[in-house]
Amino acid sequence: MNKETKKNTEDFRDHIATVTEEGKRIWVYPKKPKGRYHRARAIVAAILLAILFFTPLIKVNGHPIMLLDILSRKFILFGIALGPQDFHLIVIFIIMLVIFVFLFTVVWGRLWCGWTCPQTIFMEMLFRKVEYLIEGDAHQQRALNRAPWTPKKIFKKVLKHSIFAVMAFLIANALLAWVIGIDALKELASRPISEVPGKFTAMVIFTGVIYFFYAYFREQVCTLICPYGRLQGVMLDQNSIVIAYDYKRGEPRAKLGKNRDSQAGDCIDCRQCVDVCPTGIDIRNGTQLECVNCTACIDACDAVMDKVKKPRGLIRFASKEEIETGKRKIFTPKAIGYSVVLTLLLSLFIFLLATRSDFELSIVRTAGLLAQEQPGNKISNLYDVKIINKTFKEMPAELKLLDIPGEIRIVSGDLLVKPSDIAEAKALVILPKDQIKSISMPIRIEVSANGKVLDVMKTNFLGKVAGKRR
Repeated sequence: MNKETKKNTEDFRDHIATVTEEGKRIWVYPKKPKGRYHRARAIVAAILLAILFFTPLIKVNGHPIMLLDILSRKFILFGIALGPQDFHLIVIFIIMLVIFVFLFTVVWGRLWCGWTCPQTIFMEMLFRKVEYLIEGDAHQQRALNRAPWTPKKIFKKVLKHSIFAVMAFLIANALLAWVIGIDALKELASRPISEVPGKFTAMVIFTGVIYFFYAYFREQVCTLICPYGRLQGVMLDQNSIVIAYDYKRGEPRAKLGKNRDSQAGDCIDCRQCVDVCPTGIDIRNGTQLECVNCTACIDACDAVMDKVKKPRGLIRFASKEEIETGKRKIFTPKAIGYSVVLTLLLSLFIFLLATRSDFELSIVRTAGLLAQEQPGNKISNLYDVKIINKTFKEMPAELKLLDIPGEIRIVSGDLLVKPSDIAEAKALVILPKDQIKSISMPIRIEVSANGKVLDVMKTNFLGKVAGKRR
């Protein structure tokens, strides 16, 4: 192989497939995909889209089953309310998701991107489908874009982009429902724009961003913005199962015809795998940054192999090691390590969630204050009371002294704890002097709500009054 030929075969490594050497964008017109993998992806996409649009409608005891209100720091995961005090659970959950993606990538490559990533699902299963329906397949879209502006072209473009805008608006509202809840979204939609100009503007901007991504930016999100594509280069190894071209079977390539060499490989250089690729790459060049493992090239190649009476699988899910040796190894040290860490984190998360109480109580004597004289030969201590309600029910808390006569008086704040909220109050514990047996005497305070004892808190009562000795 001379230097010029080698340069041409390795040229793809010097630039992104959708950008020219001058930095101009190459618009991708992927051929309409079809095949067994595409049908499977369509089913997965339908399930995920149903989860996106219908989950906010599901309620448990009148509350959303899922809520991710980041601004108000209120979260509901599978009907369990989580607040700022449960931040450690949220952190563990996020770390588990990240490690799961890492583990998935180590074993199955970038399968997340092609099958479950919202960017790919919205683009390929919604926006691209509308485009195929209105403008036709790849060659028809090219012809339409090159054609002069006629009433027919204007109608198609206006119709397509109008539907794009409606879909972007619906997606924006679906995502917002996950954040503020479906009831709040309905209430927001029912109010005049003049009453909510800020929120309306934010929705318009969010809708515009989604529309821009899928009407114009498209695959550039995956190849230029998404950091996951860069990370896969670090996480993949020779045993990672990715979409791979079997170069041992396919090379040397040769087109069908009378002059085809009997020693030629199974690849007939039809370029169908390139024509269907939504990121514009040639999978025969090997694993590349732009590949999102969407399987469109597998379906296209399998269809060609069927026509030329060759076995399927010239392009398939395989590791580099499998292509070279014929052996597939999934349980590599890296995969086992990620699996162990994920199992430990999952066990910790389940344990913390199972042992999590519906409330947290704190009663401590106010720092820096001594006892105070009270009428009737009594002494009082001031306490800080804090109650965290992790349930969806209102909690009217009550305090009661145990084992000793006396009274508790709320002097500031309120112990009526709202759902998923925190109540703080100042309380005086007043005891007769003849009941105080030591300078620092242990006492117990019962906390109850709705006739149910929540907990019994232990604290100390200071019997020394400022300026006096006992």
